[in-house]
This record gives sequence, C-alpha cells and structure tokens, in this order.
Amino acid sequence: MFDFSILRQLRKKNALSIGELAEASGVSVSVISKLERNQTRAELDTLSRLARVFGVSAAELLNLAETRPSCPQTAREHRSEDFLFEEIDCRNARLLHGRAPAGARVSRPRIHRDDYELCWVLGGRLRISLPSETHELAPGESLQFDALLEHTYEALTECEILIVHLRKENRF
Repeated sequence: MFDFSILRQLRKKNALSIGELAEASGVSVSVISKLERNQTRAELDTLSRLARVFGVSAAELLNLAETRPSCPQTAREHRSEDFLFEEIDCRNARLLHGRAPAGARVSRPRIHRDDYELCWVLGGRLRISLPSETHELAPGESLQFDALLEHTYEALTECEILIVHLRKENRF
C-alpha cells in the first residue's frame, strides 16, 4: 500500500508548483496530479525522476509513500541475569525499560539482530563495557553502539535505563 500524497507535501515543502515539478522532472502535470491524489500507480522511472528533484532516491521516495499500519503492543517482562526489563518490540525498533540493583550485571545480553543499540540512563549510574572501550554513564547520558559488539552492562548504583534497538537498513 502506498500513499503518494507525500508528493504534494514534498512539493510544497520545496515551494514548487505542479508545473515546476513537471518541468524539473519531465513527468507530466496530469501524472503528478493523479499520483498526489492516489488515482494512479507510479512507474519506477517516474519515481526516479520525481525523487531526483527532491534530492532522494526512488527507494527513499517509495519508503516515504509506504503506508504502515500502527503497531499496538503490550509490554512483556523478562529477566536478563540481574536486570529486570519490560520490552516492546515493533517492526524497526525494540524498546527495553530496565531496572537493576547496585552491582547487577548483564554480561551475555540476548542475541541481538543487526541493530544499533542506544542506552539512556534515566537514574543511577551504569558502566557499559565494549571490546575496546568502557563508559560510565550518569542520569541523562546515553551511548549508542553496534549491538552485535560484545557488551556488558553493570549497575554501579541502583539504576533505571532505557535501551532502544534500531534496525539497520540495508546493512548486508
């Protein structure tokens, strides 16, 4: 399912009339108008021409037009060594709200997808050890790293954290 009304939004954001977009892209005014009103499907060549005007690839334009249904979730609890987590997992992101007493460690986190991992300390102090670096984080501080790297979380004090796993796009 695609919603090409995004073209109208992009066009207006770039202060272009339909005629100006048609001239810049080589796509007819009628085709652009029908696309903006979702009255026709776009050919790949048409998408490529329009995307170039906006400085994006055809794939990026298609991604913007892709309609995604909402993703209602209910948190699930799980324990990973000494940490207690509530987790919500949607299409391209996994959120984990964790709590741990002082001295708690997670030295073998569950196997991760090929994600970026962002850890934000909400309360307490946390040490994150990666293969070639160690970071001590206080409330309000965060660290992002490749989730496939070996890593350990250690609660230096009682702590509360938010971990976000963001899917890497087109990595391999």
